[in-house]
Amino acid sequence: MNEEILVNVTPYETRVALVVQGAVQELHLERSTERGLVGNIYLGKVARVLPGMQSAFIDIGLDKAAFLHVADIWFEKPAKTDEPPRSIEKILFEGQSLLVQVIKDPIGTKGARLSTQISIAGRMLVYLPQDNHIGISQKIDSESERQALRERVQKLLPANSQGGFIIRTVAEEASDDELASDIRYLHITWQRILDNSTRLPSPQIFYEDLRLAQRVLRDIAHESTTKVLIDSRENFARLTEFAETFTPSMQNRLVHYSGERPLFDLYGVEEEIQKALARRVDLKSGGYLIIDQTEAMTTIDVNTGAYIGARSFDDTIFKTNLEAAQVIARQLRLRNLGGIIIIDFIDMVQVEHREAVLGELRKATSRDRTRVTINGFTQLGLVELTRKRTRESLSHVLCQPCPVCEKRGEIKTARTVCYEILREILREAKQFNPKEFRILASQNVIDMFLEEESQNLAMLGDFIGKTISLSVEGLYSQEQYDIILM
Repeated sequence: MNEEILVNVTPYETRVALVVQGAVQELHLERSTERGLVGNIYLGKVARVLPGMQSAFIDIGLDKAAFLHVADIWFEKPAKTDEPPRSIEKILFEGQSLLVQVIKDPIGTKGARLSTQISIAGRMLVYLPQDNHIGISQKIDSESERQALRERVQKLLPANSQGGFIIRTVAEEASDDELASDIRYLHITWQRILDNSTRLPSPQIFYEDLRLAQRVLRDIAHESTTKVLIDSRENFARLTEFAETFTPSMQNRLVHYSGERPLFDLYGVEEEIQKALARRVDLKSGGYLIIDQTEAMTTIDVNTGAYIGARSFDDTIFKTNLEAAQVIARQLRLRNLGGIIIIDFIDMVQVEHREAVLGELRKATSRDRTRVTINGFTQLGLVELTRKRTRESLSHVLCQPCPVCEKRGEIKTARTVCYEILREILREAKQFNPKEFRILASQNVIDMFLEEESQNLAMLGDFIGKTISLSVEGLYSQEQYDIILM
């Protein structure tokens, strides 16, 4: 499978696109003013303990206090399995300093989510300083391979080594020298964090995760990656140096792109970004999807559109749903949609068709590096699934709520605004006695008053005994207006 990674770098923004078989599958964006926080380690200060919610707000130096639930507080395993769960008010107190790690970025009105169980990611291993076991990625299926990896890492640990490790998938092809180098780097990093925690005041950041371009080599690039194209000479040099130390297998796949045409234009990524911000996604068959994000969930509606099947209506629906399942899986990755997702496939009568569509959805989402859980069809014929959310979706990063419609996704018609204005003038006429009322409104509203609503405007003027004049305000949206008392 031909897989390429494109890295577009500017002084203010880094963008990364994962392209598989010529199609953009993932988009990652990091702005110099808005770097993600996941993985960062802080010495925080307990600002408030909430016994009723079994949680606490922790000051880590951000605008919003971060959130720590009792379930995310690390404890050593109790000697007795029947030991009752601990209460957060018996563990934390206001003003207490606490070493915490961000596990979820601030999203919307919610602050960052924290854990006291620290993990530090390397290229092949994840270090767990508070744990003692050696875990292995679930993507490594072979039990013999799992056991061999566990034994290799165990032998490479220095004497009196503290903490445990999770062995990542890329460790399968790693040499002992590469694994030992990763262990050494992680141990040194943790020791620096511990040293700083004893001498620096809270709140304080002790560890910051790698920048996006470097995380690409650590987390996204793997053996199937044929090349990593970087359009910045300076960052190409930095990544080459990073690869020499941490990802030697990627070193020969780094390519500096110096073409005249912008890298993202060459691969059609800019066009894909614009499509990923639209509600409607067209299917090749003629059907289409409608994707809506709300505060609580994302809904996806599948429609046949212009598609007409060759044999029967059931066949048309089945083929549309099959294609939709593949496209939906790609859109989840492309738009980075997370949380609860509800899919309204076109109703299918045959049970085997429903199972086939569900199977296609599971197969397509299995390529997603983010965990996806599919719960199947509900009694209403909807498919429920969840996708782990650790950062904002693409649209929430690139867009803001519409100031014209005030986040509704629609605006009042010109006629509706006209009637609001007429009611407001009648209300004002009962309280004040001006010589004239002047309406300031958008071009569409004024045109409506001059044409279809001219009779109602004249009738109101006669009723209140005042002149009503009109004036276009070019900067007003359709819902904005002012009534001036002259």
